[in-house]
Amino acid sequence: MSRRAFVTGVGMIPFAKPGASAPYHEMGAQAARAALHDAGLSYDDIEQAYVGYVYGDSTCGQKALYPVGMTGIPIVNVNNNCSTGSTALFLARQAVASGAVDCVLVLGFEQMSPGALASVFTDRPTPFDDFDAVTDRLVGKPEIPLALRYFGGAGLAHMEKYGTPLEAFAMIRAKASRHAVNNPLALFRKEVSTQDVLDAPMIWPGVMTRLMACPPTCGAAAAVLVSEEFAAKRGLKKNVFIAAQAMTTDRPGTFESNDMMRLVGYDMSREAAAKVYEQAGIGADDVDVVELHDCFAHNELITYEALGLCPEGGADKFIRDGDNTYGGKVVTNPSGGLLSKGHPLGATGLAQCFELTHQLRGSAGARQVEDARQALQHNLGLGGACVVTLYQRA
Repeated sequence: MSRRAFVTGVGMIPFAKPGASAPYHEMGAQAARAALHDAGLSYDDIEQAYVGYVYGDSTCGQKALYPVGMTGIPIVNVNNNCSTGSTALFLARQAVASGAVDCVLVLGFEQMSPGALASVFTDRPTPFDDFDAVTDRLVGKPEIPLALRYFGGAGLAHMEKYGTPLEAFAMIRAKASRHAVNNPLALFRKEVSTQDVLDAPMIWPGVMTRLMACPPTCGAAAAVLVSEEFAAKRGLKKNVFIAAQAMTTDRPGTFESNDMMRLVGYDMSREAAAKVYEQAGIGADDVDVVELHDCFAHNELITYEALGLCPEGGADKFIRDGDNTYGGKVVTNPSGGLLSKGHPLGATGLAQCFELTHQLRGSAGARQVEDARQALQHNLGLGGACVVTLYQRA
């Protein structure tokens, strides 16, 4: 893996509520065309494509890309829960780095239904049986939808271990809304205050209000990765490249630790981040901007510590000191994150790539992080998988 993969094109469409978007294949085609246009390439230049989605039949990737072009190239369909988009990115980056291809398209999309996430297949064991067993033992609350139980339980564990107040999660949500005001592609662009978040309907008394959870969302995003040689030959943009990347899955401690934070991926996140920092020869303090997986405000807080942005148990102080936003140590989720931008599962990882690429290009407009040179992406899927990617400005 000696070759660098450059992000020469990105595309994204505005995210929308379920029922208010185009069908998945139209959204996917639109995002793919936008990434190709940004790269200055045609579909004929693409040698492979990796397409991510969670809720869909087999070969939805072909359905989305055939209107863009039918050139006979390999199209690989990817599903890794909420880390699907970045898993597709991981595979595409490997293809370029290994020398297998010089130009690859990565696409993610999701057409979601209203309401909480739920299993589609009810006639077979789910990947979450083991997660549910631990959650039942540690948390209970079977009446609460599964994702809320997992991440709310993890937030509760942090509250009990470190004395973290509910207000800390509300401050994260308010920060997300301030950032999203400047993102025309975000689903929710209305600014809310910390008190607004606390006053929202309580979906788990003392643990979570409705505004602390991301909404079901439809959307699509895409990226074009190329080798340095291909970029130079074609005169393409090569000002952003993937400097390091790691993907992790669960270890036995996920289930054996009796810790809800570890059940929802704390260890995967910490291990993936450590590998990325080692590969790149940097530390967490060197990162300028982060797009992390804030499916719930609780997971953003936990992830600050997993990524090393602050010490374990130090997230509340990190938030109160303003070190997670403009003027602080590192700007987290300048896009508004999943909480405000939305979370179309298969598109999320590519939407993060879109945001960080523009941050490193200096083209993020009113949400631009000043002189951003190191950008970290964190995308988590329960079941589980975590992908952490470091982008650098060339």
